[in-house]
Amino acid sequence: MTADNETVACPFDFSEALEFDPALEHLMRRDSPTRIRLPYGDADAWLVTGFDAVKQVTTDHRLSRAGIIGHDYPRMTPEPIVSPESINVMDPPHSSRVRHLASQAFTQQNVEGMRHRITRLADLLLDEMEEHGPPADLVSHLSDTLPQHTVLDLLGIERQEWPRIQESVHQLLVVGADNKETAATAKADLTAYFAKLVEQRRDTPGPDLISAMAAARDGEEQLDDRELAVMALMLALSGQDTATCQISNITYLLLTRPELMRHVRQRPETLTDVLHELLRHIPFRKGVGIPRVALEDLELDGVRIRAGEYVHVSYLTANRDAERYPDPHTIDLNRPSSPHMTFGWGGHRCIAMPLAMAELEVAVGRLLARFPGLRLAVPPEEVRWDTKTIRRFPLELPVTW
Repeated sequence: MTADNETVACPFDFSEALEFDPALEHLMRRDSPTRIRLPYGDADAWLVTGFDAVKQVTTDHRLSRAGIIGHDYPRMTPEPIVSPESINVMDPPHSSRVRHLASQAFTQQNVEGMRHRITRLADLLLDEMEEHGPPADLVSHLSDTLPQHTVLDLLGIERQEWPRIQESVHQLLVVGADNKETAATAKADLTAYFAKLVEQRRDTPGPDLISAMAAARDGEEQLDDRELAVMALMLALSGQDTATCQISNITYLLLTRPELMRHVRQRPETLTDVLHELLRHIPFRKGVGIPRVALEDLELDGVRIRAGEYVHVSYLTANRDAERYPDPHTIDLNRPSSPHMTFGWGGHRCIAMPLAMAELEVAVGRLLARFPGLRLAVPPEEVRWDTKTIRRFPLELPVTW
């Protein structure tokens, strides 16, 4: 056991299927925040795990994302994933303005208008999978491809550019120390690419997300070119992240838990609620994301945080908080509806969540409708899982029907 005031080394490298990281489970049993040391960065950080405490951190203006810029802050990857201009490292009121303008492109009404494009892309991919015949790899046929194609299509990026964008985004997510220079180059290339794309859309708007965000207004306020480029880069990044992993993860759970598959097939109208419970349950990434730095001394969950100290939160442990979700490690499809933290919380909650949910609803819904006999083509223990990035997902998901 570790003393309460001792720093705990946290590689957060657990990659066994969708099992919960035992190191995180140990940390969440503590009554107060723990000092942790992550693989990269020149300082320790406090880790906050409980739902209410995470909620406090994500909404407390004394804890700043912007304050980490220019510092070698504690993190999981050798090269920081976020750019200094990113909305993910802005504080209010600047972040509030940018989020309000950018989110106008992702209203429920706008996303419903995009659903037919997502469905068309999904059906084309499932057509190809059916033509390929069983067994087929669901990751390459659907999970990897649909979110990438969706976001790149909605951003209005020419199809011949898609492989280049996909490869550069992947380089940003690799955790190996020898990838630092490659990741930095990939980030610079993407930043320059989207800056040029924004200039083009200012001159020639189209039916795409960049043009929609460029047209967003709040009185006299609008997004400038730099802000638009950063938002486009963030969307391209998220297009290869949450939805990509979760299509595979959710399908894996449905294929290995017959009672879940039976529920969805018998009650397809409950799909959205089922997806939210699975999103709450799935450890969708490893460890933690972007920290905050304390701008002044403050009390947090019984611990004194000093000005200048870093604070990390775990959305994974917040999603398993027994005080909020009774029997939290169990997938309960009858669990009363309660917001989860898979898409973040507070001022940095994912503005594209409606789009991500539409992708998941279309992908899982169309998959199960098209392939009523869908099943794994290999034993579950033979499925290979990602071990090189911060994400949790199967590298391949062989299926038959």
